[in-house]
Amino acid sequence: MTLQRFSHHIKRNYITDVKGLAGFYNQSPDTLTNDQIQEYLLYLLEERKISWGTCNNYFSGILCFYRNVCKWDETHFQIPPRPRIKKLPVIFSKEEVKRLLASAANFKHRVLLKTVYSAGLRVSEVVRLKPDHIESDPSRMMIRVEQGKGKKDRYTILSKKLLEDLRAYWCKYRPGKWLFPGQKPERHLSEAAAQMAFYLAKKTCITRGRGIHTLRHSFATHLIYQGTDIYTIQRLLGHSSIKTTIIYLHLIPGRITELKSPLDTLEEE
Repeated sequence: MTLQRFSHHIKRNYITDVKGLAGFYNQSPDTLTNDQIQEYLLYLLEERKISWGTCNNYFSGILCFYRNVCKWDETHFQIPPRPRIKKLPVIFSKEEVKRLLASAANFKHRVLLKTVYSAGLRVSEVVRLKPDHIESDPSRMMIRVEQGKGKKDRYTILSKKLLEDLRAYWCKYRPGKWLFPGQKPERHLSEAAAQMAFYLAKKTCITRGRGIHTLRHSFATHLIYQGTDIYTIQRLLGHSSIKTTIIYLHLIPGRITELKSPLDTLEEE
């Protein structure tokens, strides 16, 4: 996996995927058959009820193991095609975001969640921020995201309010290499810990939302409400395709109710 330039995140997930398979049968994975692997994948979909996307991640890790490590010439296990059902992402109102941030367990968690929302970051990006990624010069006011999804660098906005909190956070915690370090200072906070900070804050004040990524969705949608053009939002989010960003246009039904039908304007001309 290293030779194929897989990221540390993917390598860790692929190893976890194979461990899950081995643990399910309590056997060494190299002793399993195609039929057993297929049965496990069906178990994930039908019994565990995991999403197709998550199951596809398991499938990719297991397939990589048997093709590249075990050197199987043929693999006969598969998962069904992706369902064509498209779900719109859940977003929070601004009032819900306020409640969520106020409910954060401690100051570190509150600043982390504010950083995600204020800059539209992915969880993998926020935990890997370094202090020197915060460019607070008044003429710039940006956050530098290094090697985000797709191994791309980009800049996003730095909120003035967030900057005040980051300065207070710096005085209190004095982070070193990582802006949000984990239990061991030389390592950044794990993505699971960041997700847990979100869920702990959410459970006391909001009943909906599918994870910390909801704050990123909310960032994009609230920018559209403010009149920000879709191409700027695409760059801030780091989307490769504008098609991915356009989905946020479907999350603002209020604009439809404000429109006038051409029929209603005929008499005005």
